[in-house]
Amino acid sequence: MDGTETGWGRPAEPAPRWRALLDRARHGRGATEEEPSSPPAPATAPPSEFGQPLPTRRPYNPLDTRPPLEPRPQHGFEPQPPPPPPGFEQSRPMQRPINPLDPRRQGRAQPAQQSPAPPAEQPHSYFSPSPVRSTPVAPPAPPLQPVPPPQRDYPQIRASAAAPVRPPAPAPAPAPISPATTGARIEWRQTRPDDEMQNAVSVLRRKLGKPRVLAFANPKGGVHKTTATVLAAATIGSVRGRGVLAWDDNELRGTLGLRAGSARHARTIKHLLADLTQIESLHGDGLLSELDGYLRHASDGSYDVLAGEENPRFAARLDQGTVRRVMDLLRRTHDVICVDTGNNVESVNWQTVMRQADQLVITTVPREDAAFTADWMLDVLDDSGMGDLVSNAVTLISCPSPGPLPMLNDFAKHFGTRTRGVAIVPYDPSLEVGSSIEYQELQPDTKQAWLRAASMMIEPFAE
Repeated sequence: MDGTETGWGRPAEPAPRWRALLDRARHGRGATEEEPSSPPAPATAPPSEFGQPLPTRRPYNPLDTRPPLEPRPQHGFEPQPPPPPPGFEQSRPMQRPINPLDPRRQGRAQPAQQSPAPPAEQPHSYFSPSPVRSTPVAPPAPPLQPVPPPQRDYPQIRASAAAPVRPPAPAPAPAPISPATTGARIEWRQTRPDDEMQNAVSVLRRKLGKPRVLAFANPKGGVHKTTATVLAAATIGSVRGRGVLAWDDNELRGTLGLRAGSARHARTIKHLLADLTQIESLHGDGLLSELDGYLRHASDGSYDVLAGEENPRFAARLDQGTVRRVMDLLRRTHDVICVDTGNNVESVNWQTVMRQADQLVITTVPREDAAFTADWMLDVLDDSGMGDLVSNAVTLISCPSPGPLPMLNDFAKHFGTRTRGVAIVPYDPSLEVGSSIEYQELQPDTKQAWLRAASMMIEPFAE
């Protein structure tokens, strides 16, 4: 050590004196026992506040900051402290000096100020127990009393309480529901046809003034010409009941006879032309009975079918005069004649049918090639001097597949500017197989669409 030990960070007393006092405190009891010649302690000791004898000299306090009583020697050896005066050890009890380095005191802090001592208590014993300090306790609060609700005056309640109690009247029995009161209107709405459909049916039932020829045309194949011809004849025949015929005038082996009518025989227009002179001379019921042997009929009898010849070479026999003779014969027996034209606009029979037609029906599908061919055909007819037939035409757009079609609206707008009207018929799964067409198997939406389309075709001629 260098003689400057501080302990708790305060200026310390010189090391030699601190060591001497510590040794004396540790060995003081042994030193007193070795001196038998020391005089006895005085009989009485100075009184103290706490009943302990006061020391005759000021004890050493290591925390005392006052200068030491003796200056530190300047020589190299440490002198021994002087012996205590006689009777010093015997005059006061031995007390262990305070060691600032004692680990038991390092966690304690010296109070800055000594708190006032509590009042002295009497000694405790079993015969005189110490009095128990009682803490004043506040008297308990009175229990909360429920607050009565405010008194209000209800004259209606008082009046009803004073009135005699009557049993409740029984609920009236529900009135029986009769169709005359409630169900008649609902039933009438369910059975009442739509106004638009009713108007279409009334148009198809009117008189036409004379027999009318409807020509279904488009030089492009696969645009539903045959399907449109059959369904138009079936729709008009189902409303009118009789007098409707579908004619297959396709010179390149048409399929109308296969898809419409019952195959009760294999006769075609070829057989009719062979006996045409004989049949033309007949009238009335004889003519109807004779011609019936060359026609096919629909399964429900709503329309008749004149099938085309399957041999392509037969088309050479359908010259302009022959086509006119067949057309005049059919007008004598039927009111509406639906003609399925071929794809060759340069053929004689195609041009003859166009000049004999009262109503042109352009069949197409929402495809560019089909619409382009139909538009080109209208230009050809217009250049041929049949502008009235073109302006009075009806465009029939058939949907070949379910779901929305992107070009449908564009085609409807375009042909709406070139023809009198545009009719759109939806897709029907019963027509997809390409077999026999049965009107009864169509979906309700398809039938309604065909009613609107057929009425549009007949409307200019209805009286």
